[in-house]
Amino acid sequence: MTSVIRTRKLVKTFSKGLRALDEISMEVKKKEVLVVMGPSGSGKSTLIRTFNGLETFDSGELEIVGIPLHSDHNERNVREIRKRVGMVFQQFNLFPHLSILENITLAPIKVQKQNRIEAEEHAMSLLSQMGIITQARKYPSQLSGGEQQRVAIARALALKPELLLFDEPTSALDPERVGEVLDAIRSLAEKGMTMVVVTHEVGFAKEVADKVLFMDSGKVIETSTPEVFFTNAKHERSRKFLNQIGE
Repeated sequence: MTSVIRTRKLVKTFSKGLRALDEISMEVKKKEVLVVMGPSGSGKSTLIRTFNGLETFDSGELEIVGIPLHSDHNERNVREIRKRVGMVFQQFNLFPHLSILENITLAPIKVQKQNRIEAEEHAMSLLSQMGIITQARKYPSQLSGGEQQRVAIARALALKPELLLFDEPTSALDPERVGEVLDAIRSLAEKGMTMVVVTHEVGFAKEVADKVLFMDSGKVIETSTPEVFFTNAKHERSRKFLNQIGE
């Protein structure tokens, strides 16, 4: 099956010689869902942000949707990747002065030069898919956090990406809103969307992940199926982490 993400010995060093990514080698194939877990500061967000050029790296190899990225951070390649890769952040990053519909259609119209009518039809379809079609004419401040995050997912989908990245998409939400966002992501997994999800939501990871990648101190400690990781993790550090989060 085609590789959508491939890294080899990826290194990213911050100040004082701290390695945020310490020779990371991994692969995500088409239609796979990879859940990335690990303690705070383990390098999870840094890793996922390299996948669409939001973070540079110092050395190693990185290929996203068949496009190579190098440590020189070629801007042309970064732009091509961002046209084909969607990302959803912890904070919703919606434009407060634009309606929900305008937030979703902005990039398709400006970046992909889509016809406005077609872009709006697709946006309404996505809002329907997210269960919030009635909110199209409202503004972000009029929506709950869970609704805003579902808008952010619809916005990422509007560019018809080959890969979706989620950086702790439920961490800024009230507990009662977490489920509706995870349901939306679960629905995408069922449709075969290739995804990398950084999350601490164990139940979600058990149900949706094809693979769980566990990081600590910038290193990949373990990559396992959910069945193995959550019931019989290979590495002692993995087991300690699971005990700490009560799993």
